[in-house]
Amino acid sequence: MPPMPPSGYGAVFRVREFRAVFAAHLASLLGVVVCEISLTVLVYDFTGSPLMSALAFAVGFLPYLLGGTLLAGVADRYPARRVLVVCDLICAGCAALMVLPATPVAALLALRCAVAAVSPVFNGTRIATLADILGDGDLFVLGRSLLRIVSQSALLVGFGAGGVLLALMPARAAIGITVVTFLGSAVVLRLGTRRRPARGNRGGGATLLGDSLAGARAVFAHRRIRALMLMFWVPPMFVVAPEALAAPYADQIGVGTAAVGLLMCAMPVGHIAGEIWAGSALGPRTRERIVVPVAAVCLLPLALYAVRPGVPLALLALVLTGLASAYTLGLDQWFVKAVPEVLRGRAMTVMTAGMMTVQGVGMAAAGAAAEFFPVHQVVACFGVVGTASVLVLLAEIRRTEVREGGSGGSKATEARDGDVRDMTGR
Repeated sequence: MPPMPPSGYGAVFRVREFRAVFAAHLASLLGVVVCEISLTVLVYDFTGSPLMSALAFAVGFLPYLLGGTLLAGVADRYPARRVLVVCDLICAGCAALMVLPATPVAALLALRCAVAAVSPVFNGTRIATLADILGDGDLFVLGRSLLRIVSQSALLVGFGAGGVLLALMPARAAIGITVVTFLGSAVVLRLGTRRRPARGNRGGGATLLGDSLAGARAVFAHRRIRALMLMFWVPPMFVVAPEALAAPYADQIGVGTAAVGLLMCAMPVGHIAGEIWAGSALGPRTRERIVVPVAAVCLLPLALYAVRPGVPLALLALVLTGLASAYTLGLDQWFVKAVPEVLRGRAMTVMTAGMMTVQGVGMAAAGAAAEFFPVHQVVACFGVVGTASVLVLLAEIRRTEVREGGSGGSKATEARDGDVRDMTGR
């Protein structure tokens, strides 16, 4: 018998190109975190307005849907490496303009919007590139997991490190570090990854906007892809409620500000632990088998808020909710199998843009509800309603699996690819 190939996260790091993508992800993530903190401080120094300072942070979310929808075609029209490098250079250029002393507040916010509009294209192209580098099997799933773990870790340490950095230098100088990190990411991707041809044919004569919208229509016209896409969106929309309301909840139960930090950190800790466990202890088939049962209960721990828990029980609920993110590895596998290669870049771009957008919607909805109802009831309601929504989606996913003959049948795959080519005009 041939020797078994290496498995686990170690096998992913043995792939040279993935190491380059991982290093670039670290650099660009550092740049984004430093930019968000520094820009918020810089705008507050300019205006003295808490509203404007908060707006500087919020505009990082707002353009995601617009950029992810209207620019998604870039991910498939051009070679992936070129797209990634150009996106990094655009972000570096925007950050460089922020550093200039003459840049007014309105321009600072506009430049932050530009960075946010480019981000879904970069993220979607990077995910599609992972499938090129690692294949569409287990290594892809583990590679995606590693990038998510790094992103969650940034929530724990990134903002604290940014605060220390701003204690040592002015905000504009800190944004200068962002320029360096984006340029470093561009260099690593240019030198560390292989040039591959574009997946599409530059739109077949269509405009970029037309190609992007056609790709979005193709994604949502396909029943199984649509169901899987929504499964990536719906849980995050509800899971943000306890984090968005951490401060008012701490005030409601009469605990100090230190508890707010604990409540904010609990879910990312659980998320990281859940991903590491699923990636290192479970095999590919097991990860797929746990998607339905784990996703079905992933939001239920939030229902514990109905009893207005103290900090220990609330932390338990949040950690359990984070642990349930282990199902996303199997969901990644289903998604990459369902999406044809010609549509992969646009599908991944729309998926990442939607995830960011629905989180913003969820935060706003939770805040609005908390204006009229006690915070603990709002969080518990989000857990229950979110669970009901997930169950509906899981039922649809199971129906499409049966309808299409599973995830791996060659005839189903050929039919699927043909349908998508028809819808996109390719």
